[in-house]
Amino acid sequence: MSSSAYSKTAVTFRSLVIIVTAWVTTFGSVSAQQGRKNLAAFDSKKYHFGFALSGNQSDFNLTLTPDFSFSDSLLAIVNQPQAGFNLGLVASWDATKNFHIRFIPGLSFQDRALEYRFEKEGESDLKMLRTESVYLNFPLLLKLRTDRVGNFAAYALIGGKFSKDMQSQEETNQQLASDFILRLESGNSSIDLGAGVDIFLPFFKFSIEGKFELGNRNILIQDESRYSAPMQSLKTRSFVLSLCFEG
Repeated sequence: MSSSAYSKTAVTFRSLVIIVTAWVTTFGSVSAQQGRKNLAAFDSKKYHFGFALSGNQSDFNLTLTPDFSFSDSLLAIVNQPQAGFNLGLVASWDATKNFHIRFIPGLSFQDRALEYRFEKEGESDLKMLRTESVYLNFPLLLKLRTDRVGNFAAYALIGGKFSKDMQSQEETNQQLASDFILRLESGNSSIDLGAGVDIFLPFFKFSIEGKFELGNRNILIQDESRYSAPMQSLKTRSFVLSLCFEG
């Protein structure tokens, strides 16, 4: 998928988040004012299932090689965050009404970019290097939720995730490519931290949550190309805004 398609999808998702959140919050507030408690028996069930739609903004946490001298006219490397989206299935085991374990396998379409600034004939020459990934995610999260107040409850998330990039170019032969690329390992892992709000509606539970995904593995394949040589490590990071629907 092209970066322009990612951007259009992200804009559409942001609009959807605003519309759905406004409608659901208004509906939940009206129910609360009427003294009606939706899904009163929801917490008595141990297992819940659903799906999640998410938008993400992703970039790299990069570390430059300490003793690297910027040769080849390279002046700087600048992060350029890019937009993407996620699709996932939700499975939740409620150990208690306040402590839940969540497994949300899914696909994450992530686009990242690094801007390389070279000096060419006394002027700055920019080279944008994009990496497009399609991650198959396997996250396991602990959800710590407050008691319900009417039809609302707040929660915090902490956990980890293993991922596999289904679109990785780690096996690409640089010698056969028309131009050097930034090769990244397909396997990845991250620490996930976030928070959200549960809104109980008459027929399902709706949640909106924000989450930081902080990669803890160096995925850079160092092949001494002009793009990889200046860097010691590359780790992924993303902010994910999700709409979750559970029954």
